[in-house]
Amino acid sequence: KLGGDPWENHVKLITFYSFTESVTWSWRSFFRVFAGVSLVGLILWLALDTAQRPEQLISFAGICMFVLILFACSKHHSAVSWRTVLWGLGLQFVFGILVIRTDPGFNAFQWLGDQIQIFLNYTVAGSSFVYGDTLIKNVFAFQSLPIILFFGCMMSILYYLGLVQWIVQKIAWFLQVTMGTTPTETLAVAGNIFVGMTEAPLLIRPYLADMTLSEIHAVMTGGFATISGTVLGSFISFGIDASSLISASVMAAPSALALSKLVYPEVEESKFKNEEGVKLPRGKEKNILEAASSGATDAIGLAANVAANLIAFLAVLAFINAALSWLGELVDIQGLTFQVICSYILRPMVFMMGVEWADCPIVAEMVGIKFFTNEFVAYQQLSQYKNKRLSGVEEWIGGEKQWISVSDDSEDTCWVFTVGVVQDAHCFFFSNKVCFLVRKIGPELTSVANLPLFKKIFLPKALVHSCIF
Repeated sequence: KLGGDPWENHVKLITFYSFTESVTWSWRSFFRVFAGVSLVGLILWLALDTAQRPEQLISFAGICMFVLILFACSKHHSAVSWRTVLWGLGLQFVFGILVIRTDPGFNAFQWLGDQIQIFLNYTVAGSSFVYGDTLIKNVFAFQSLPIILFFGCMMSILYYLGLVQWIVQKIAWFLQVTMGTTPTETLAVAGNIFVGMTEAPLLIRPYLADMTLSEIHAVMTGGFATISGTVLGSFISFGIDASSLISASVMAAPSALALSKLVYPEVEESKFKNEEGVKLPRGKEKNILEAASSGATDAIGLAANVAANLIAFLAVLAFINAALSWLGELVDIQGLTFQVICSYILRPMVFMMGVEWADCPIVAEMVGIKFFTNEFVAYQQLSQYKNKRLSGVEEWIGGEKQWISVSDDSEDTCWVFTVGVVQDAHCFFFSNKVCFLVRKIGPELTSVANLPLFKKIFLPKALVHSCIF
């Protein structure tokens, strides 16, 4: 408490400042010691674990390779914050261990996935009334697309109640404290776990005009790296394990921030560094019924988009395969298709991700389809491989593998890893995919949010720079 004597006040301020500096130094020292001990323990555990499974060193080498490639393509090499990169990859690694290698973590996410599957099954009550029991059992459009409407409705209700905002802010706070990123970009990436890549930037719409290019790059990276809630429902309807999708999407959030800052590090002075957080507003709906109705109505566009993309891209893929097959026959190459080309070109990449060599052609095929065609088509093919395994189809027919091998640890671990591969590949190679952002999120945000910044600043600089990769 300051009194009237200036000299006494000066002494008190110096004492208080010294005390706070001492506490801060002690806390930082404790944190560094804890981090050092944790790192040594992790290295020892990895050494013992990889001694029993030396093939795991392949995926570790793959991570190092991807990081080096992205660092070589970085916009500003000297400005890379390795704290952000290492924390992001470390959080993803720890979360992966928790989900895959520990019984409590695995059982918790398996239980969560089962509950979501049960919850989504309530869609049948509405879709059977509208379409009838026969159609919803046999026709994809009437079986899977209504799930998007139901999930969109529920997400809108949860957003109106403020539950989504509360969870997003807690995740964003944790990532911000550990990785040292700004509140705006962290909040948008965390929001992408629950909402779509076009809706998440709208969470920080009032701040977009003042964000740096690096922050905008991180926001857009997070949109590509995660799965939104409504799209999650459609993937689950394909037969993909819900717990695998949830864990893959959550793990991708810190990795998206880390690798975005590796490719496009911060060189400007952010206006949001000193803010404790960004407040998220509640929904604009006046009551819960209006929220439910608007959520279902908004999901109609997404459901139509899913159907249109599946029709268009499957047709285009069939046409490309027919053309490649015809060209292959001219040079005496039988069975040449887009999937076959991807299985050869991307095989080394997925092998470095830790996929068994025998499974590399199938996984490379799905990664290629997702890269160059459409993610819905990729997940649809993934479900076909899973159904073949569950229906008892032989693993090898005519020298070709028919489904992805099951892990020795548990049946579902393979699907956790496979979905993670397909999803995280998109995150790791985001710098090669930013070109497609012009077609997807760029114009959409510019028209919806009326932000000339995306046209005048980001697209000519960051976008063109990333397209060169």
